[in-house]
Amino acid sequence: MNNHPIDYMGYVTYHRNCVADSCGPLAECSTTKNGGCQCVSGYKIPPKHLPTNESYGCQDINECEETANLCGPHSNCTNSPGVYNCSCLEGFVPSDPALALNPTRNPCTDVNECVEIEKVCGGFGKCTNTPGNYTCTCYNGYKPDGPFDCQDIDECFNSTICGQESVCTNTPGAHNCTCLLGFSPTNPVLDPSKANPCIDIDECLNKTVCGPDANCTNSYAAHSCTCLFGYLLTSPDAIASPLNPCLGTFHCSCVEEYYSSTGVLWETDVTVCESVDDVLAAIVPPEGQSKEMYFLNQMNQQLMENPDIVLPEGSVTNSLSTALKVSGAGTISAQQASTGQGWSGAGKDGGESGSVVLKISVLLVNALVDPSQGRVNKTIHTPELDISLQVMEANSTDTSSLSARGNTMDINLKALARNNNGTASAVFLTVSGMESLLGASFLQTENHTEMLSDVITATLPKINHTQLSEPVNFTMSHKRRLAEPGLMTCVYWEDRGMEYENGTKGRHWSVNGCWVVFSDENYTVCSCSHLSTFALIMQTGETVSEDNPFLEWVNRMCVIVGLVFFALAILTFLLCSWNPKINNTARLHLCLCLFLSHLLLLLDYTYLTHKLVCSIMAGLLHFLVVASFLWMLLEALQLYLLVQRLSRIQVIQREGLQKKYLFLIGYGIPLVIVGVSAAVKRDGYGGSKVCWLKPEQYFTWAVLGPVCTVLALNWILFCVTIWSLRPTLANMKSDVSQSKDTRLIIFKILAQFVILGCTWVLGLFQSTMVFKYLFIVLNSQQGTFLYIVHCLFNKEVRDEYRKWLGCSSSSSTPDSMKEAPSVSEDLDKAGEERQNKGTRPG
Repeated sequence: MNNHPIDYMGYVTYHRNCVADSCGPLAECSTTKNGGCQCVSGYKIPPKHLPTNESYGCQDINECEETANLCGPHSNCTNSPGVYNCSCLEGFVPSDPALALNPTRNPCTDVNECVEIEKVCGGFGKCTNTPGNYTCTCYNGYKPDGPFDCQDIDECFNSTICGQESVCTNTPGAHNCTCLLGFSPTNPVLDPSKANPCIDIDECLNKTVCGPDANCTNSYAAHSCTCLFGYLLTSPDAIASPLNPCLGTFHCSCVEEYYSSTGVLWETDVTVCESVDDVLAAIVPPEGQSKEMYFLNQMNQQLMENPDIVLPEGSVTNSLSTALKVSGAGTISAQQASTGQGWSGAGKDGGESGSVVLKISVLLVNALVDPSQGRVNKTIHTPELDISLQVMEANSTDTSSLSARGNTMDINLKALARNNNGTASAVFLTVSGMESLLGASFLQTENHTEMLSDVITATLPKINHTQLSEPVNFTMSHKRRLAEPGLMTCVYWEDRGMEYENGTKGRHWSVNGCWVVFSDENYTVCSCSHLSTFALIMQTGETVSEDNPFLEWVNRMCVIVGLVFFALAILTFLLCSWNPKINNTARLHLCLCLFLSHLLLLLDYTYLTHKLVCSIMAGLLHFLVVASFLWMLLEALQLYLLVQRLSRIQVIQREGLQKKYLFLIGYGIPLVIVGVSAAVKRDGYGGSKVCWLKPEQYFTWAVLGPVCTVLALNWILFCVTIWSLRPTLANMKSDVSQSKDTRLIIFKILAQFVILGCTWVLGLFQSTMVFKYLFIVLNSQQGTFLYIVHCLFNKEVRDEYRKWLGCSSSSSTPDSMKEAPSVSEDLDKAGEERQNKGTRPG
């Protein structure tokens, strides 16, 4: 064995033959190096160490000290015999945890604890990641519990955070404050706190807390209820409440013709009943005021001074009957009331005392309402009064309709209840004789007026918010059945005190805020945007007069004459030979429909008393009238189309539209209108004076609508046709133009105006007798004009007549008649002249 010094190892020992223990512990003999010895991996020979045969002297290498940052950043290096280990610091992990740590290929990276840790910060804080660590910021209502956890703060522990008379309840991260029973926050909108402490509730502000007929006394954190004098608890073991009400014993009121000595308020052991006449006799009124008016004012004043009183039914009816007797209501005739004359009683006029009686009646019926009671439906009927009272809750399923003496009021009480703590009340009443105090003469108009209904009053007692969400409908029964209704006026009583300087009455019937919704001969529906005292007044331009016999006679004679000419025209259209170019379909069926409708009206009296027959005839008459106007429209349309063809110089093969279209329009549309009308209102046909459409719920528009539409269209078509004919008639070289018989042309134009039904517009002007006569004469003679223009003025027809009469000589025909062609002939000749001009070489 030879030893050779080596700079980095010290010495190297060589052996000729390598065996297991040739180099000693921690060293090995290498055959590839000629038997040389070397330390195993992780060991080295200390500097200046001389090996021996027994030991090579290898010592452990501390790699962690010899190589700086051996394991990379954020890591620990741990030396062990022959090796070293690398591990990441806390809060760091290898980039790929599945692989071994490597400073370059798999270094240590930061762990995001805010993501990796479930319920980090205890779930009640905000986590912020830092290199190798994280921090927690606790939410409001929580506090740190160690560096990495948050716990709830018990705000209620040993705290007055909710203020006085309150209870604090801790919740996770927060707390709730509630007032003790009998207390509420100073500001109810906010929760209790030191700044908004709980204060005592005055339960007695709730009028229903003790139930009816009980007194409420508030105390600190509580209240007590005691029954009124004369009332006992239903169950003595419990406090008075709506569920344990006080039960009454008796009410006192005076009988008819007597009145309480203490007024409307009855005082036990004090009040006595006195004769109304004796009470009035004992009154010494102020100068300028009657005893009756003084009495009424005193009653009104007592009621105004006690707005919250609740009166029994007997006291209300007795007080109101006494007020009516003192006012003199019903003691003057309806005629005197309408003229404002004949008044003698409580005031200077009926309006003054009537206004006071209205105020008294409203205050008295208001006193019938007990706010402590729930839902109420009550009616009171006496010879002088008819009262309907209803108290409704917001969640009620009942309908809010009140009635009094045949009159009804429909009001949305549920909407009012929602705006008034869940309940609302309404009173509807009529008082006999009020129309004698508040006559129709108090309506400021120049027309003749008539009070057509009872005077009715509607009020909303003992509620704070009286604004209506929608108008109120009143159905008022007429005092008499109307044969010829005038202008219906829905009015309310307006009381503004004395008369104004301009002469306007301060107390009068006013139409503001009220309007008529529907009216027929039996009743009228009024809609009003406010509540007050209402009535129905009919206005007429002149006093209703009896039927005019002469007008009836003229109408009958004119209709008979018209029927004769309709019959002549129908026979002529059916039996005569006509020019193929002339289309008489519309004229023939116009004559048929008008003939039948006039005949049915003429014979109306024969079936008027038979209800079923009358209804059938009314439906048939409806069909014939609508069909007549549609045939008028078709005649006007065909005339217009004929003129348009002339203006374009077209050869006229045949007038107008094809027959199938004429029949479809002339009879199909009326059939649909009558069918729909009968289906919608089966009992809409009939009547008491004439078999026609009943004037109910706008049913008459089933005929007025089509008639007005046709009239408007016929006027337009007639005007356009006349305008289009100007150049044609000016250039005609026919016999008509050569004779310059302008009177004949004007007659034909005016006759065509009547034939097309344009004169029916006179029906809108029936207020004077002149227009009535014009309407009857012109519209009953449509057949006459149609026969003259389209039959008598037609040369071919006249020739046919001569054949029928056996007169072959033409000399018997007047010259004026020979030279009078029909409208169609005029236009045919005009067309020929225009054609000749169009084809003549220039």
